[in-house]
Amino acid sequence: MASDAKKKGNAIVETIKTIVYALLIAGVFRTLFFQPFWIPSGSMKDTLLIGDFLFVNKMTYGYSYASCPSIRLGSIGIDIDARDICGFLDGDNSRILGGDPERGDVVVFRHPVNQQDYIKRLIGLPGDTVQMREGVLHINGEAVELRDDGVFREVARPQGPQGLRPRCENGPVGMGGTCIKSRQIETLPNGVDHSILNIGRQSADNTPIFTVPRGHYFFMGDNRDNSTDSRVPQAAGGVGMVPYENLIGRADRVMFSSAGRSMLAFWTWRGDRFFEGIE
Repeated sequence: MASDAKKKGNAIVETIKTIVYALLIAGVFRTLFFQPFWIPSGSMKDTLLIGDFLFVNKMTYGYSYASCPSIRLGSIGIDIDARDICGFLDGDNSRILGGDPERGDVVVFRHPVNQQDYIKRLIGLPGDTVQMREGVLHINGEAVELRDDGVFREVARPQGPQGLRPRCENGPVGMGGTCIKSRQIETLPNGVDHSILNIGRQSADNTPIFTVPRGHYFFMGDNRDNSTDSRVPQAAGGVGMVPYENLIGRADRVMFSSAGRSMLAFWTWRGDRFFEGIE
């Protein structure tokens, strides 16, 4: 009996060790190479849709405190911030093996104030001036090239785990109706083309001139009228200018996509978005 109990105890210990090793390996992989990211909101439509699942390439820009994961499990009282793990890398706005992001990159970064992870498009580089005039982006005093590209259509219904309803240019739209937004192709000064969506005239369509400080970046969502981004200062609840050390990585490809509230609801999977490149 004692021998059986000992064997059982050893089996439990080995199982625990296996779980711990697996978690450590997963943590190292997530910290150094690729971080999974689930799109929770519609701020990057139609480039990224609510329910898109992707891996963020952390090797592109090197490593900082923001490369470490935050572990928040409120149900069991665990709240470990990235700074608690990698705080020794924080404070000088630098990176290890750092690489420079390029204008037009779709980037996951850590919000400078609330420490939540955001995903937006990099619009302004250090030293740039950025302004919106009548809904047209101006960089260093020059309007970007725009061309009309039809409309973006989606069903007006709750989307994703949060049950968010889309905002529509033809709104209000009843449940199950067709929600429409105008779509344009925007060409940034370095030649990067990407689509943007518009709902109508909004306060963020006209802004003051923002000058991007050294070591910081200016981000905007592609769904221009439904994005909290650098057009709103941090003091007013926006993103403001994002420090270099707050960059987490570049989003290159959608791996999987679900239009429902759970990735397990296979009947809501978007098969046409699997392994789709992000432009």
